[in-house]
Amino acid sequence: MYNLARQGMMRGSGGLRRFDEYFRVYPMVMAPGAERPELNYGSKIFLPPSALQKISQLHVQWPLMMELVNGEKERFTHAGVLEFVAEEGRAYIPQWMMQTLQLDVGDMIQVKTTSLEPAKLVKLQPQDVNFLDISDPKAVLERAFRNFATLTKGDVFNFEYNDDVYEMAVLEVKPETTKMGVCMIETDVSVDFAPPVGYVEPSATRGGSGTSTPRSGNTAGGRVGGGGGMPAGGVLHSQGTMAQSINYDAIAPNATTAAAGARAVASHFLSEGHKLNSKKGSKGPSPKPSTPVPESSQHIVPPPRRRVNGPMPLRLPPNKLFFGYEVKPVKTDADKEAEMENAKRPHFAGQGQTLRGAVKRKGDGGDKEKGKGGDKKTAGEGQRLDGRKK
Repeated sequence: MYNLARQGMMRGSGGLRRFDEYFRVYPMVMAPGAERPELNYGSKIFLPPSALQKISQLHVQWPLMMELVNGEKERFTHAGVLEFVAEEGRAYIPQWMMQTLQLDVGDMIQVKTTSLEPAKLVKLQPQDVNFLDISDPKAVLERAFRNFATLTKGDVFNFEYNDDVYEMAVLEVKPETTKMGVCMIETDVSVDFAPPVGYVEPSATRGGSGTSTPRSGNTAGGRVGGGGGMPAGGVLHSQGTMAQSINYDAIAPNATTAAAGARAVASHFLSEGHKLNSKKGSKGPSPKPSTPVPESSQHIVPPPRRRVNGPMPLRLPPNKLFFGYEVKPVKTDADKEAEMENAKRPHFAGQGQTLRGAVKRKGDGGDKEKGKGGDKKTAGEGQRLDGRKK
């Protein structure tokens, strides 16, 4: 009998080890005190001071974790306690918890203590594709998790970043337990991401992407490249969409379009003016200054020189980078030796030839014939009618 009574007392005392109460739930924006909107982006709640008094009399595990249960909807989640400042009979929780538990303002909720394992892995899914615009999501989530004491599988929590609110669904937590919740306090957790809701993989359309990556060819009856048309290796574009949008051909270092345009306007309005009615070479009287200025103090400012060659400036929209400039490899020793051998070879060593053939020069053939034949007349030489010599 003594042993049975002792076991009954132990069972009774064991029941008192867990805090289990019902409260009327209200959103965090209705909590007493100064307005603190950042409390909506976390997993901590407010309870009345009487709850602290009861918890202090129990042997509970710290840090204090609470299980929130909506019995009517059969939904539950977990939370930590931030302060015991709520009115008696009330509990204040973040807005996203009310949506997860499907609660309205003033509904009854069951709050009881529990224990959770430290988180090792959390798999999240952004609820909007705008989450992809965050440049460093890891740092952003590390800062957001400072306000979270727990995470439960099935939660859809939110956090604020740069005046925007992002929603995140918890798809998986590890270690896996029957409570489906983990503790986020003083733990090293790894975060994995699923594709955001509404995200669509970019489709490889024919001639529509403009990327420089070879795409797969047409498939006809399960065969690559069947039926003619696109080759099996796909179409390889010389430029991507970034190079086309900034008109890289015109601003490349070896481009001649921009340099030619700069040279065309380089001489505009840089020379002295000329009067339309002045004669060429006439010198008009030059105006003299009213106050004599010494020659040493006269500084002639040269006209600004305009850049007519070389790479043009690259102006891009904010948060965009371009890595498309051509890369010139460093010359190896073999390349340098080949250039030296090419420089030593004789250039333009042959004799020039004309299409009309050889042309006689004065004093070459005509003087010899005169020395041998004297004043012999050629067959085609003309004669005068009066018998005079030419």
